[in-house]
Amino acid sequence: VQLVESGGGLVQSGGSLRLSCAASGFTFSSYVMSWYRQAPGKQRELVARISDPGGTTYYANSVQGRFTISRDNGKNTVYLQMNSLKPEDTAVYYCYNTGYWGQGTQVTVSS
Repeated sequence: VQLVESGGGLVQSGGSLRLSCAASGFTFSSYVMSWYRQAPGKQRELVARISDPGGTTYYANSVQGRFTISRDNGKNTVYLQMNSLKPEDTAVYYCYNTGYWGQGTQVTVSS
């Protein structure tokens, strides 16, 4: 199993970023996929999750209405569209599937 995140970077408060996670080594369309994040000095937390067919989503209260998770089963990729970013969204964002983690991508939001 391999999960490779991309799309992180530095953005001003109120800006947007789209993260991507390219997956391989398993039947992508059959698995729930999740995005987590970990800010310095804090525990890793669940940000969003999408069901295997892609019809059901879950969001943490802190990102509800600002972030959108989606997936393209043809490309074995899960996305996280992040709008109206806030400084408190600064963290390393990780893609997750059933015990496997990506290497993470840094998102920094300046005030």
